[in-house]
Amino acid sequence: MNNLKLNSPLQFVKGVGPKRAQVLAKSGLVEVKDILYYFPRHYLDRTNIIPIAKLKWNETATIIGTIKSHGVLYGRRPRYEVILGDDTGSITLVWFHSIKYWERLFKKGQKFAATGMVSHYNGLQMIHPDLERLEEDSDRMIHAGRIIPVYPQTSELNKVGLNSKNIRKLTSFIFDNLNDEIPDNLPEQELKKYKLFGLHQAIKNIHYPPNRDDIEKSRKRLAFDELLNFQFLVFNNKKYKEQTIKKHSYKRPGAKLTEFKNNLSFELTTGQKKVIKEIFEDLQKKHPMSRLLQGDVGSGKTVVAILAGLYVADNGMQVAFMAPTEILAEQHYRNWKNPLSEVGISSALLTSSFKPKEKKKTAQQCQQGEISILFGTHALIYDYVSFKNLGLVIIDEQHRFGVEQRGKLYTKGDHPDLLVMTATPIPRTLAMTFYGDLDISTIDTLPSGRKPIQTVWRNKDVRDKVYRFVVNNVKKGGQAYIVYPLIEKSDQLELENVEDAYRELSEGALRECRLGMVHGRIKPKERQEILHRFFNKELDILLATTVIEVGLDNPNATVMIIEHAERFGLSQLHQLRGRIGRGDKQATLIAIAHPPISDIGRQRLDYFVSTTDGFKIAEADLKLRGPGEMFGVRQSGLPELRIAKITEDQDLIKAARELLQYLFQNENRLDSGYQKLYNYLEKNTEQKQTLLSAG
Repeated sequence: MNNLKLNSPLQFVKGVGPKRAQVLAKSGLVEVKDILYYFPRHYLDRTNIIPIAKLKWNETATIIGTIKSHGVLYGRRPRYEVILGDDTGSITLVWFHSIKYWERLFKKGQKFAATGMVSHYNGLQMIHPDLERLEEDSDRMIHAGRIIPVYPQTSELNKVGLNSKNIRKLTSFIFDNLNDEIPDNLPEQELKKYKLFGLHQAIKNIHYPPNRDDIEKSRKRLAFDELLNFQFLVFNNKKYKEQTIKKHSYKRPGAKLTEFKNNLSFELTTGQKKVIKEIFEDLQKKHPMSRLLQGDVGSGKTVVAILAGLYVADNGMQVAFMAPTEILAEQHYRNWKNPLSEVGISSALLTSSFKPKEKKKTAQQCQQGEISILFGTHALIYDYVSFKNLGLVIIDEQHRFGVEQRGKLYTKGDHPDLLVMTATPIPRTLAMTFYGDLDISTIDTLPSGRKPIQTVWRNKDVRDKVYRFVVNNVKKGGQAYIVYPLIEKSDQLELENVEDAYRELSEGALRECRLGMVHGRIKPKERQEILHRFFNKELDILLATTVIEVGLDNPNATVMIIEHAERFGLSQLHQLRGRIGRGDKQATLIAIAHPPISDIGRQRLDYFVSTTDGFKIAEADLKLRGPGEMFGVRQSGLPELRIAKITEDQDLIKAARELLQYLFQNENRLDSGYQKLYNYLEKNTEQKQTLLSAG
């Protein structure tokens, strides 16, 4: 198929065929226009191909040469070396990882383009260069001698030969044979006002940029479109909620709330009292509450949510309290069932690990209104669970749930009130962009008596000293967590794992201590027993994966060791740190890094030890990683920000909001150009009309 249109099936495009089309479809790539929106993840600048003899140290360069020899070299550290040569000389390419992969890849006489930093060790070398095999002379025009796009890869795409190189061939063919112009819905005056590329030019340049400047100009245009689509959904949801009147109402807080607060073993902080007032006032309004409760780890969000739930239950309605893990759901129920029962409020727990008979019984009680507050995991969203009168949905660590999961729970009531919580404080820019339809409450104080957690990071060669520190802490009556990135040994990743560590440390450096182990594959009943023993001080040290990241509350745990800390994001490190220092004793966290440590990994660790302020951590993490992984933006159902950069695109965020304000304020009197844009945005987001932050 040489005369291509935007809606032409990819299957019939040269170089695709049925098998590749099937794999592409799994990534949502079905028609020609879909592949045009499959943007590169980064670029290799191969505009300057240098003869090997003219290479200079400490400069990044692209070379093209033929493999002269290759093989494994053994020594203190095994490595794979390739001698690549051209007419002027040769250079050594070196890899320290995935040696078996490189053994299979190379054959003598093959031609490659290599891009990397030139260094010197017994001659010129490149360590871990970016590599492309060139099979024919025409390849040089697509894969070398220009700025080269590098596309996201999956194992399935690679299996059918659709590596980055072949996707380049595909996009190149499409642009050469495309008869359609990509339609642009942005009015001409907006393009001029913000000096933006037209959409067709932006998409073509993002794949095959003539220069570096055009990559950024194209990204800016596509980022503007992403932000416009996303924030249209936010604006539309806000409009929808402002027009919705809920059927239930609340009387003023009564005796049960007063009694419950008086029974607490601690005094509420000023921050907690402030947000409780905000939530109660919001609940009493005629529109459904949509509120985000944020606060640093350990700030006391859960008791605020429980008080909100108690207020709703005291008004004769039910509460669904959904947590992201069974450990956390179980802990919430265990901690609050008796205090709630003492003031006459019934509660129950429901998780996926319950036996069918238990699930059925709990579901029936909930349906009949016998349970006022139902704690649980994603099990709450299943069809067999229904509520007689659901008045409030509480979602803990909301970004850990997919949008569809949150939506299913919300629709089990008739416009219930919504309270979503996060222990990852949200920077203002992000809150405005993603949570503009929510009111935000912030707990900005910590309980009195808490001491700042001492935090350091060290290389793995000091682990013996670290273990001695842990043992000494245990002898003084303390407890510790040791966190690992993996459950068991991996063939792909050379990382420490909790199962091997448990065996080795039980017989080795920590043999004097009582050890326990928890991870996601341990059966819930056994896991609960281990946690119970740890909380009751029958275990000294808990070895775990990040399954303990959220919500675990053991005031006696004062030490945490995190293995391979360089592999974790800043916010995740901070969440883990929140598991210690929850009492009045001094707590210490030691982050263990395993070389080689990347520059960004080192930056992350340096910043992590410099502050315990969750808001500063969140700002820094946003700059280092972007919003997707921090706040669940990439969860199913929401437009994914693949191009926009929240920290760099402040001007675009402002411009998109200004344009949307104009569209919504003048909804019934727009001219044809702006009406076309409004209709496009509405159609583009109509499938996502459930509450943005609930579902």
